[in-house]
Amino acid sequence: MQIALTGGSGKLGRAVVEHLRSAGHTVWNLDTVGERGPGYVRIDLTDYGQVADALAGIDDRHSGVDAVVHLAAIPAPGLAPDAATFRNNMLATYNVFQAARRAGVKRIVYASSETVLGLPFDTPPPYIPVDEEYPARPESTYSLVKHLEEQMAIQLCRWDPELSVSAFRFSNVMVPADYAAFPGFDADPRGRKWNLWGYIDARDGAQAVERALEGARPGFEAYIIAAADTVMSRSSADLAAEVFPGVTVTKELGEHETLLSIEKARRVLGYDPQHSWRDEVG
Repeated sequence: MQIALTGGSGKLGRAVVEHLRSAGHTVWNLDTVGERGPGYVRIDLTDYGQVADALAGIDDRHSGVDAVVHLAAIPAPGLAPDAATFRNNMLATYNVFQAARRAGVKRIVYASSETVLGLPFDTPPPYIPVDEEYPARPESTYSLVKHLEEQMAIQLCRWDPELSVSAFRFSNVMVPADYAAFPGFDADPRGRKWNLWGYIDARDGAQAVERALEGARPGFEAYIIAAADTVMSRSSADLAAEVFPGVTVTKELGEHETLLSIEKARRVLGYDPQHSWRDEVG
């Protein structure tokens, strides 16, 4: 496929670009920063004209794309004033979705966020493991935008029944260089309770993107995309019992099983995470 990928210079984006190219796809990295070369296009995603033009064709680069992967954003709460986060992320996503539709693109995969699940869980989750079945609980402007993006995608798919939009609620993205710090998390079980001790290896995030590009059905679907385990050495059951004692645990948990349920992504997309920090830290 010819794939336009926004945010390909970011932590997750780099892994996705590498993975998709190694799988034989042609990937155009649309980003504000990047290395000059045939695969990189500098763009302001808040300018609809630039986005529409970039997806329709760019001189000697391409004459249209088959799919869009949208990862670009101010990536977390607090990195910019709230109004700036709202304007940048909401407008960029609208522009990407609308320009893709105008260009006839029927397959979109994009980064929603685990934050819509209720992070940082100052109010405990409704049950553990959390999944995609309960209503969004945004607790920051960043998360509010992610929720609104999902709602927008739902309506766009209603307008166009052939459109496929996969919203990936990525957990905290990590690369192997990050894993040396993980044993230090054991000192305080509450230090990482804000996302139920979850993470996602960027390489597995890239695998999930490929699965959706190749197999997602028409319509909107949201998926939690996380590693199969937690960041902790302690058992998942012990963590849940100590930190969230009043919350119902809906299943028997594996020793280090993620409390961010990836069962839907496994079942629908065939997502199968292959990487764990435990394999990187001796």
